[in-house]
Amino acid sequence: MWLWQGEGYWLVRFLFQRALALIYLLAFLVAANQFRPLAGEDGLLPIDRYVENVSFSDRPSLFYLLPDDRVIGAAAWIGVLLSVMALVGVPYWLPDAYATPVSMLIWATMWLLYLSFVNAGQTFYGYGWESMLLETGFLAIFLGAGNVAPPFVVIVLLQWVLFRNMFGAGLIKLRGDECWRDLSCMDYHYETQPIPNPVSWFAHHRSKRFHRLETLGNHVVELAVPFLYFAPQPLAALAGAATILFQGWLMVTGNFAWLNALTIVLAISTFSDGVLTGVLPVSAPVTLATPTYLEVLAILVALVVVALSVRPTANMLSRTQVMNTSFDPLHLVNTYGAFGSITKDRYEIVVEGTTDEELTDETEWRPYAFKGKPTDPERRPPQVAPYHLRLDWQLWFAAMSPSPYRSPWFPRLLIKLLEGDEATLDLLAENPFPDKPPEYVRATRYRYRYTTPEERGETGRWWEREPVGTYVRPTSLEDVERREPRRRRRWTS
Repeated sequence: MWLWQGEGYWLVRFLFQRALALIYLLAFLVAANQFRPLAGEDGLLPIDRYVENVSFSDRPSLFYLLPDDRVIGAAAWIGVLLSVMALVGVPYWLPDAYATPVSMLIWATMWLLYLSFVNAGQTFYGYGWESMLLETGFLAIFLGAGNVAPPFVVIVLLQWVLFRNMFGAGLIKLRGDECWRDLSCMDYHYETQPIPNPVSWFAHHRSKRFHRLETLGNHVVELAVPFLYFAPQPLAALAGAATILFQGWLMVTGNFAWLNALTIVLAISTFSDGVLTGVLPVSAPVTLATPTYLEVLAILVALVVVALSVRPTANMLSRTQVMNTSFDPLHLVNTYGAFGSITKDRYEIVVEGTTDEELTDETEWRPYAFKGKPTDPERRPPQVAPYHLRLDWQLWFAAMSPSPYRSPWFPRLLIKLLEGDEATLDLLAENPFPDKPPEYVRATRYRYRYTTPEERGETGRWWEREPVGTYVRPTSLEDVERREPRRRRRWTS
């Protein structure tokens, strides 16, 4: 079974596993800090909604069987511990006979735990990079550890994930917004992306010629380069390097959680030990043959992936392509894609409160500050990625619609603010009411745009904004209880 040996990929596996473990560490830390206030027992989308509305076979999760905040917290911190073990390479400390089984146990447990979070996280875990992290983590189970060579077929399967991610993103763009075809999408992207970072403002103000060239470069990297992932060396490594540079630019100019970082991790699979030792001051050890049981498992996994790839591939090649979709409850083989359409205007929801018991024209409204999304026009956009601010991302989606009832978690967020719920307030950057909760809250929808260089030089502002309508009128807990008891029940259920 020499065909499945991966003697030339020991360093590739070594780097890949540690880089992937770091992404998993971030993901479990996010779960530990955010899952319970978002989707726990008393979350914005209570976990009971998940248990009541789906079947275990459709979205299996440990939390379907044990919908308890203590179990959720324990699962998150166990995931953190296992991620650290994988990051520091604990299996590599063991004799070769034990290294691979221990590695498989660690990665399998991490995958199962994170599957529980993704399947129970509802809207707050509905991102393509969640499925991609699960798919990649599942394949990592079968890479082995210690001095044994990794199965080469698993390296190819990782390249297949990378291919679907990049090529799917390229196809959805060509089929989607016309601005991708006339090369004008980047005129808007940096201003309207979910969470801009400090460089986004500067990138936005580059020349139109620059934006046309980078849009064309986007098409080349996503539509042509991926076919070289499967080419002989050094072509495959050059394709991987181009992908890493492209994703690095996206990381420098935006906050896309760990989407770009995970894609860079997958691109490691396009290299070989020979390439790495040629450009880095490292050397690869003499490897042992891949254990027969691991070879057999790798081939079985490959057969499963081939069978499960039929629907994602058909979707990717279809004129009605749907992006970021899982076709199996375990997220083993998925379809990917991002930004098939670009929003031309940026809308934001500004949530404010007041301690005044009577509302007048003189009422002072104080805004809640969020960790990532723009609110204060004078605040410099922060750098938060690869950390994932799930509430901020969902607020970006919510602002696209003038109705709060398109986002069923939003009214419950307002109730939590009125109650001064500490877990919810921990998701925010600043609570303007540290002494007691507000009497009223309201939400206003604004249109935001970047200041011009001249405006920023005069005012110091990063943004200009104008109100475009009331999102939620001033509301108190008493209002909800007295005048809208049915809505109160709906908001809190």
